[in-house]
Amino acid sequence: MPAETPTVILQMDFASPPPWGEARREALRALAHSIAADTPGLAWKIWTEDEAAGRAGGLYAFTTRDAAQAYQAMHTARVTARGATDIQARIWDINMELSAITQGVRA
Repeated sequence: MPAETPTVILQMDFASPPPWGEARREALRALAHSIAADTPGLAWKIWTEDEAAGRAGGLYAFTTRDAAQAYQAMHTARVTARGATDIQARIWDINMELSAITQGVRA
């Protein structure tokens, strides 16, 4: 994990084929470790899923917009190859002052 403070959030979600639940966790555990160890500029990721809607994705905190954009492009290709459709992504700047007040980041 980088020592730098994240400055942007990448939000991605997509229509995802099964599996869900424990089978999904088992299938993606190695990928989670790889993302944590090998993604430049990544501070953290929160995995998201809505099985009822058939959607999955994540919230990612990056130290730079360039790192977030590079990851977005790579991850879009990766999830497309795994059968995902309707991929939506957005990069948000973090309002550091207000986020520090609400404990979202450390000032």
